[in-house]
Amino acid sequence: MIKLLYFLVFVVPLILSCEDSSNIDYGTLNFDMRLDSDANGFYHLSLSKDSWQTLHRVSAIIKDKDDQPLENFWMEWDSNLYWYLGDTLGYVIKKGLTDELVYVSYDTIYITGFNGMEVPTSNQISYSNSKGELNNMIAPVRSMAGDTLYLTASWLGGNSATFGIVLD
Repeated sequence: MIKLLYFLVFVVPLILSCEDSSNIDYGTLNFDMRLDSDANGFYHLSLSKDSWQTLHRVSAIIKDKDDQPLENFWMEWDSNLYWYLGDTLGYVIKKGLTDELVYVSYDTIYITGFNGMEVPTSNQISYSNSKGELNNMIAPVRSMAGDTLYLTASWLGGNSATFGIVLD
């Protein structure tokens, strides 16, 4: 009897008060790749010649039917391109002060043990902010020059959009 009373008092109101997020209704979703496109609809990203990765931000704006921004709208991102780490991820240089308060480097520690780890070229999830802005970073690497990165954005109800980005 106490279990039934607990269920009726605490659990039933909780179940009845939960919103179904699948009922969220939006009006417009506009993507901004921040890149020039060609006649075939492919975007072009020039890869940096001075660094291993090229960082680039892609964005979208989500608004409801009243043209008001939607906050906390979930979007998943996926890319067809990956790259693999070697054994050394990087290094840390330890610095300290001498008795004369001069900075000196006294040790270098290499960060190892990452050999073969797969690295995606896109962040995987973003949420819209209070202005309805969604942002995602892509980071193709220099060895991908000449490839086409297909970036797919997926959201509520199985909707998606895919963008082809030629890596120049």
